[in-house]
Amino acid sequence: MSTTSFEALACPLDGNVLHKGVSTWCCAAGHSFDIARQGYVHLLPVQNKRSGDPGDSKAMVSARRRFLEAGHYRPIAEAVASAVLAEVPGEGTLCCLDAGCGEGYYLRKLADVASGIEGAPGKAPALALLGVDISKWAVLAAAKRQGSATWVVGTNAHLPVQTSCVDRVLCLFGFPVYAEFARVLKPGGELLMVEAGPDHLRELREIIYPSLKPPREGGEIVPEGFARRLGETLRFAIELEGAEPIADLLAMTPHLHRASAEGREKAAALTSLALTVDVRLTRLVRE
Repeated sequence: MSTTSFEALACPLDGNVLHKGVSTWCCAAGHSFDIARQGYVHLLPVQNKRSGDPGDSKAMVSARRRFLEAGHYRPIAEAVASAVLAEVPGEGTLCCLDAGCGEGYYLRKLADVASGIEGAPGKAPALALLGVDISKWAVLAAAKRQGSATWVVGTNAHLPVQTSCVDRVLCLFGFPVYAEFARVLKPGGELLMVEAGPDHLRELREIIYPSLKPPREGGEIVPEGFARRLGETLRFAIELEGAEPIADLLAMTPHLHRASAEGREKAAALTSLALTVDVRLTRLVRE
C-alpha cells in the first residue's frame, strides 16, 4: 500500500479549490500560498488566529517528539492504524486527515503499517495523508520527517479541505469540531478519536494536583450527522526512567499549565515513574 500526498485542499479565504503548482497553492480567485522549503503550506489566515504564535510552542513540539519516538504510546498508534485500515478498498485511494496532527507521529506510524499491506497485483490502494495543525512548529517538524504526506498550518474550526473528500479523520487527544469533520468526510467515512480515560496518567495527576476531578459524564452522546461504531478501550502500563521523559510527558500535556508551581516542582524532582495509560478509541461513521 503506497503512501501519497493529499491534494484536495480548499482556499481558507473563499473556499475555492486550491491547485498545486511548483512552489505555491493557488485558487481561481488568485489567492496564492507559498510552499515552504520544508514542503508544508500555511493556510491559517490572520483573522483565524487567536495569538501571534498559536498552538504548541517549539519546546512542546520537541518534548512530544522525544516522548512519542521513544515508543511509549506505540500501542495507541497501532490501534489507530488498525482501525483506519480495517476496511480498505481493493483499489483507488484512501484519504486520511489527522486534524491536530502535532509533529506527525501517528500519520508516520499509519504509513509504516500501511506499507506492509499487500493487495491484489496492480490493485493495491494508495493512502493519501494530510496533517493539519494550528502550530507552525508542529507542522514544520512533521514536514521534516515525512515528505510523502501533505502538511498544512490550519485550524480544525475552518479546515482548508474540500467538502466530502476524506475517508478517515483522526482527532487524537485533540479538539473535535464535529460540524467541520462531518463536512469534509465522505458519506460512510469515519471519524476516529482518542481521548483520555478516567485513569489516564493517574499516577502523575495524583502527584501534581491536590485532588482529582471526577470523570466527565456524557461521553456517549453521538454528534449530529454521525452514527457510533464499536470502539475500544486501551489500557497498559509504562515505566519512565530519568527526569527527561517525565518532563517531556508533562510538557506535552495540558497538565503543565494546569498544575500549581508546587505540583510542577514535585514532578521535576522525580527520577522514575510508573504510569497507567487509559484511553478510549471512539469510532463514528458519517451518515
